[in-house]
Amino acid sequence: MTKTYQDIFYKSSDGLTLYARDYDDGTGKPVILGLHGLTRNSADFHDLALHLQDRFRVVTVDQRGRGRSGYDPDASQYRLEIYCADMFTLLDHLGIKKVIPIGTSMGGLMTMIMASQNPDVFRAAVINDIGPEIAPEGLERIKGYVGASRDFASWEEAADAIKTQQSTEVFPLYTSQDWMDFARRVCRQSPDGRIEFAYDPALANPFKEDESVSAPVDMWPLFANLSSVPVLTFRGARSDILSDKTLEKMSRSHPDFRGVIIPNIGHAPILTEPESLAEIDAFLEPFK
Repeated sequence: MTKTYQDIFYKSSDGLTLYARDYDDGTGKPVILGLHGLTRNSADFHDLALHLQDRFRVVTVDQRGRGRSGYDPDASQYRLEIYCADMFTLLDHLGIKKVIPIGTSMGGLMTMIMASQNPDVFRAAVINDIGPEIAPEGLERIKGYVGASRDFASWEEAADAIKTQQSTEVFPLYTSQDWMDFARRVCRQSPDGRIEFAYDPALANPFKEDESVSAPVDMWPLFANLSSVPVLTFRGARSDILSDKTLEKMSRSHPDFRGVIIPNIGHAPILTEPESLAEIDAFLEPFK
């Protein structure tokens, strides 16, 4: 099978080796930057990248401690501001000046923070199932499973465990194949053949110990830094992270905002749902 992306390895400012996928054909297309959620990795955006790569260069990342990026020996470095600094390092490494981020959950928070640090870096932004206010019940649910260190004897066992962890309330229409695909995105096979989560369990430590690690105290000023660019925001209809109330407030406070609710999905839409793809295509059309 032909490989559809290039492997990018680069060094962070503190010397950690980090990884990204670059879906680039060398023709100078506008750049999409895929920013994943807390325990996820670049694989989350693979199908979306394939959908977009005839029109855009898509760069998707493994934040430190995830996927093929190095694990930080200092767990206190697993923080939003560090991840954002790593992204600016990546853009410098690739010689990219302007991007359109697609940020899921934690990646959406990073989008807001990066805009506050360099307002000129974004042409537009897609934020997936998160906003300047985060529902506390959703954070508590995530804290309940993030960092659980375990492995599985087979991919089937991993898929079943993830289905239990995420619950059918989050993805009520998922089939067995959907759960298997989910497992293959968030897990990897170790050298001894066991299946394990593709992230450093230690990244949960600062997340659980300090509320500011999961989200800055007041994020509305950060969101305001996106006011000069169009913003598309998705909410899963069953989301326990982004409420309808917050989505409506985002719409009222931003001059060029579109909020879309994806039915029968919790936190967070995968962005390959037909509704999501149609909205993304329409939103990105002016930027091709």
